Amino acid sequence: MTPEQNKTAEKMNSVKAAWDKAPAGPKKDAALNHYQAAEKANTAKNDTETNKELDAAAHALA
Repeated sequence: MTPEQNKTAEKMNSVKAAWDKAPAGPKKDAALNHYQAAEKANTAKNDTETNKELDAAAHALA
């Protein structure tokens, strides 16, 4: 894995952990949609889109 891929993987783990701890509700639902989009982008090896969706997921949880 490249350093960029490692950074993205760490970010995915961080956002997933925050999502797991979040209380149920519309913010958590919105974050889940962004996280799932990030997973799809990551599978397609699109780091830019993955990071964009992870940022959106983190913002939705804030």
